Amino acid sequence: MANEQLQTIEVSASDTPAASVIMLHGLGADGTDFLPLADEIDLSPIGPVRWVLPRAPMRAVTVNGGHRMRAWYDILGTDLARREDEAGLRQSVAQVHALIEREVTRGVPARRIVLAGFSQGCAISLMAGLRCTQRLAGVAGLSGYLPMAGSTQAEAHAANRDLPLFLAHGAHDTVVVPARGMASRDQLQALGWVVEWHEFPMEHSVCMEELVALRQWLLRVLAA
Repeated sequence: MANEQLQTIEVSASDTPAASVIMLHGLGADGTDFLPLADEIDLSPIGPVRWVLPRAPMRAVTVNGGHRMRAWYDILGTDLARREDEAGLRQSVAQVHALIEREVTRGVPARRIVLAGFSQGCAISLMAGLRCTQRLAGVAGLSGYLPMAGSTQAEAHAANRDLPLFLAHGAHDTVVVPARGMASRDQLQALGWVVEWHEFPMEHSVCMEELVALRQWLLRVLAA
């Protein structure tokens, strides 16, 4: 599975975009979920942007009774820190790295690429972004957490040691509780990354205020 190319949905105003945003959906969702977001976030001040919306592979998810659904990795239990699907995580990271390489071969420099994701997509974005061998523009994570936190320092690539990070979370999230998001923020800051943190009065979802903050951050990191 690691060598299989992910299916993607793309939105682009130009065949020669100035930047790319690779946006990963959450558990059981689909790349189409973020089509409205690609329309809502106006990044025209930096030029045409290609939104790449990959679809996670179908896999059995243990915590959901083994039902198959689109998932970046298996969830083995409610303790997200102690029981992690390392093989699944690493497979998805390799596939996301392949998407980054594809953007580079299509003419978008790595420094003009942002990785972003919601929930499970946030986890993969953080893990893949910090381990990427080419310097990216930044990583944005919504309502998620840092997976395999204990190996982050050893495995993070020097190219992205100063990678800008945007993290946002719902104060009433019962799926990935706010404490999990804040712990990830604190772990990243302790390792030296600068994290822009936002908390909003919402559940496990996305709100307009969050999109406004995300747009401002995207315009900033892609303006360089």
